[in-house]
Amino acid sequence: MPEVICNTSPIQYLHQTDLLQVLEELYGQITIPEGVVTELDAGRAMGIDLPVVTSLSWVNVKRVRGAKLLGIVSSLGPGEKEVLALGLETPGALVILDDLQARRYSSYLGLKFTGTLGVLLKAKQRGRLSVIAPILDRLEALQFRLDPETRKATLQLAKEMS
Repeated sequence: MPEVICNTSPIQYLHQTDLLQVLEELYGQITIPEGVVTELDAGRAMGIDLPVVTSLSWVNVKRVRGAKLLGIVSSLGPGEKEVLALGLETPGALVILDDLQARRYSSYLGLKFTGTLGVLLKAKQRGRLSVIAPILDRLEALQFRLDPETRKATLQLAKEMS
């Protein structure tokens, strides 16, 4: 199985929908860069419900070796930059991120990627979830950016809508 490198928002939203364990169930181990740990710690300090990922045995924290990419991609946050950098350092890795700009960079860099919705779809396909429509409702209530067309496409892929 390829190394899986995860950004902050999938961890945040899966945690806030009580589905963080799906990452472990689907991928076994995940890797996060130090920047993601920092973002999660900062969010918790502001009172946001976020996990302490360093206490999870299935999460590995990794330092980015080559920081050249970090200065070039100025429109992204530190976690996203580090996820992309680790993705480049790890041949065959899967990166999990939601930000549209970060996903565009992933595509440009030739990285394999998915996001929170892709994780949910995979969990349903593998029988870990029975339905995802109520989870999408909860994500929207949490301010997850989900336009109507993406919601519709996700539900069609999940076979919850014709």
